[in-house]
Parts: sequence; structure tokens; C-alpha cells
Amino acid sequence: MGRKRLSKREKPKVNPELDGFDIKIDTFGEIQTNYDIDKINKFLNKHVDDKKLRDRDDIEGRDEDIEQKEEDNQSEEE
Repeated sequence: MGRKRLSKREKPKVNPELDGFDIKIDTFGEIQTNYDIDKINKFLNKHVDDKKLRDRDDIEGRDEDIEQKEEDNQSEEE
């Protein structure tokens, strides 16, 4: 299965939490972005399951996601 290629003018679908996010790599290979790296990391911690970080309690954003999942599971059981 191949991926659909986007034209240069067509923008990819983006999660609403990252609306307006722009990232580029400059001529020196450095990543340039218009979002704070802490905001990006918090988003990734919340939405991406990293098996190496599952047991860590000190990662910002993970607690909120875990609490929300527990609340959702309790609501479904009732």
C-alpha cells in the first residue's frame, strides 16, 4: 500500500492541538519550529505510547492522559 503524496501547496491533516505548527530544517541541519519544544514534548507524551517511558511518573502530560483513560473506563463500566 502506497502513501498518497501531497502536492507542494496541499497541507497534511493536523491534530487540532497542533494547529499552526510549522517545522523546517535549516541549511545547517538544525530544526527550526514555531512551537516551544516543551509544548511538543507534552503533546507527544500524551498521544504517543513509548514503551521505554511507560513506567516513569516524572513525565509531564502522561499523568493527565492516564487519569482521563481511567475516568473513561469507569464511565463505560457504569
